[in-house]
Amino acid sequence: MVAQQVLNVKWLNSLNTKNVVLASSSPRRKDILSQIGLKYIVIPSTFPETLDKSLFNHPSDYVKENALQKALEVYERLKAAGETPDLVIGADTVVAHGPRILEKPASVEGAVDMLASLSGSTHMVYTGVTLIAPSAEGADKPPRILTDVEGTEVQFQNVSRELIEAYVATKEPMDKAGAYGYQTTGSILVKGINGCSWNVIGLPASKVFFMLEEFTSEK
Repeated sequence: MVAQQVLNVKWLNSLNTKNVVLASSSPRRKDILSQIGLKYIVIPSTFPETLDKSLFNHPSDYVKENALQKALEVYERLKAAGETPDLVIGADTVVAHGPRILEKPASVEGAVDMLASLSGSTHMVYTGVTLIAPSAEGADKPPRILTDVEGTEVQFQNVSRELIEAYVATKEPMDKAGAYGYQTTGSILVKGINGCSWNVIGLPASKVFFMLEEFTSEK
């Protein structure tokens, strides 16, 4: 196995001496953050993700708000416990197919229906990312917040019902927005991608890296 090479960048070296929290238990997001050289601990958010989708003008607005609320929940919980982190990273990913926002399927039947609707068409994957840190003006001030979103266009193959059902039977789709995992077996369903492939996996690596750089230089 090749050892992970860490970039020798001043702001990243400094950040890696801090208490950085990832507000997600997603193994894909953990892997991607590790690949860009960030050291962190995992404290999953308990935000219920029950926002009313009809209140948002666009899926990107919805996913940004989910990411913000996930990060805020962890930040406020740790602050209340007297363990204010130096940085919390929150993220949320959805698939948007026309006007529909597709999150994780609630059932096997739901996963089959999602994949059948995506077959032979193009959809968007949006990931919202939020960074939260204490204000430099003091603990009694509102925290510093940076939120952004990445969108990637994905084109699906024409997929037969037999293949959809066989893929759903692997149980891989059940914890993934849109009911497929691009980084594993679900890649066979994808004909092409326009944009950041890491975003489809769960976290846009380049955007997060440069958000972190911007955020750490804004103190």
